[in-house]
Amino acid sequence: MREVTPRSGGPLRRGKQVIGKPLLPQKESHMKFVGVDLHKKTISLCVVVKARGKIKVLGRKRFCCRPTEPIARYFKSLEKFQMTVESTIGYEWFVHLIEAIDDCRRVVVAHPSKMRVIAESTCKTDKIDAQILAEFLARDMIPAAWMPTPRVRQHRSLVRHRYRTQVRITQMKNRCRGMLARYNEDRASLFTKDGWTEAMSLPLLESEKWILCEMGAEIRTQAKFLKHADAQLVEFAETATAIEREQRELLATMPGVGVVTIDVVLCELGDVRRFTNSKQIVSYAGLDPGVRESDRKRKDLGISRAGSKMLRWAMIQLAWRVVRQSARWRYRYDQLKQRRGAKKAITAIARRQLTIIAAILRTGECYNVHDSAKSATRKAA
Repeated sequence: MREVTPRSGGPLRRGKQVIGKPLLPQKESHMKFVGVDLHKKTISLCVVVKARGKIKVLGRKRFCCRPTEPIARYFKSLEKFQMTVESTIGYEWFVHLIEAIDDCRRVVVAHPSKMRVIAESTCKTDKIDAQILAEFLARDMIPAAWMPTPRVRQHRSLVRHRYRTQVRITQMKNRCRGMLARYNEDRASLFTKDGWTEAMSLPLLESEKWILCEMGAEIRTQAKFLKHADAQLVEFAETATAIEREQRELLATMPGVGVVTIDVVLCELGDVRRFTNSKQIVSYAGLDPGVRESDRKRKDLGISRAGSKMLRWAMIQLAWRVVRQSARWRYRYDQLKQRRGAKKAITAIARRQLTIIAAILRTGECYNVHDSAKSATRKAA
């Protein structure tokens, strides 16, 4: 047998094989990416890793939402991981559960409307949805949604509760007036003490009189709830931070802006710095106009109505108030009305009011009637 002599300063070699040099394992990323398809009762998970440019599925799991201990125990066993879940109803508890785990490196809340690949999939199951989310997270392609702070969430809960209570009162009043309109007895003073007493003395059908009494009782009950909601919002405003108090004072300098509008704007917009420009804020409120254009044909569509319904409602109500109270805005509204009609005109005023509010919150300056009028004139030109 021929003796193999080593070369100076190197390992032994026999042909292409290296003797005496240990083979080092290939260094790969141990970061795991978890896609979560969250429902009210169940959770579907898909865990993937990215190695050498390829994505490999490590495992799938399915849990019940209760109890949460098995979920936390499984995520702790993953060691280093990142997680993504869509921004659906009730995602907050799950995000807080995962963020409390030490090995969690990042949590991304995906924007559902921008994940069209899931919504438009022909083969849509919980297992596939979780895998798509995991693969997008591994490629860093998840369109992230903004997560409101605990104070903003609390503010939204109070404001939206008040809004629903007010909507319920309006619905009941409209039903009462509609019932009396069948007898040609609808009147503006119906919901005063004398007007209601007079309405109950009318020769109505017994069933309709009973329904009218029930709706009147519900209106009074909901009115009490509305007062309670207003009191809670007053207490909430008293605990505001210095920045929030300053924002409330700045918004109060705008004509037509009251406490309700201020609460809606602050809770729905949250941190205004998350919007890079005014167009994004307008789009968030669903006040952005749509357009379809192909070749030389162009068709203007209505507003998108996407985003915050309550913010859009508040801006429309504010637009009607400033049109009634301000001669400048009334003149601007009349100009638009002649060209585009009443609905498009008031929507344009609402859109402009929202951009002014955004500018006030960004710059920290009070409302200036002359600057806003000049800007509105430039927009008209």
